[in-house]
Amino acid sequence: MAVLAEAGADLVRNLLSEAIAAGKDFEAALRKFTGEGDDEDVQAAFASQAEQIRLQRERLTDRLQKLGEGRAEPERITRSFETSAQMLESGHIPEERTLEHLVSAFGMEAGECAFYEALAATAAVAADAQTEALARQIEREKQLAAKKLFSFIRSRSKIAFNMLTPNELDPAVETKAFDNRVV
Repeated sequence: MAVLAEAGADLVRNLLSEAIAAGKDFEAALRKFTGEGDDEDVQAAFASQAEQIRLQRERLTDRLQKLGEGRAEPERITRSFETSAQMLESGHIPEERTLEHLVSAFGMEAGECAFYEALAATAAVAADAQTEALARQIEREKQLAAKKLFSFIRSRSKIAFNMLTPNELDPAVETKAFDNRVV
């Protein structure tokens, strides 16, 4: 029984290490997104989320320190988060890149929701109520962040469409755009 308990504790520590490493990568991606484009609302959302991730990493690091160290090099089951930030880097105009960054950041947030659900469930089975509570709290924060990012996608899709098709402007497409665009 002690072997099972230790294996469960190891898994929790390793998942915490993974969460910290993935959070660091995601924060860096969001800070990069914040510096690109001219959409102040979206940039503010990216900056706010990057700061929230920094604070989440601090809480996760505190918890990991209380439990003991996990793997020195996490196995990175969250490696797909890294590639989703790079997949959509083909935009030619700022509005298109903003849309790509929104889709990428939303995908990363949704993936992290699943990861924190897995961490919470693992911690529950390992009888680690504190880590479970922390994971559930961060999961809720991730859900709210994903919802906020998702709320931008429709309007920024329309803006990108209008900017990419200036000679084919569809008056039925409403956006917050420049003087020569439908408002």
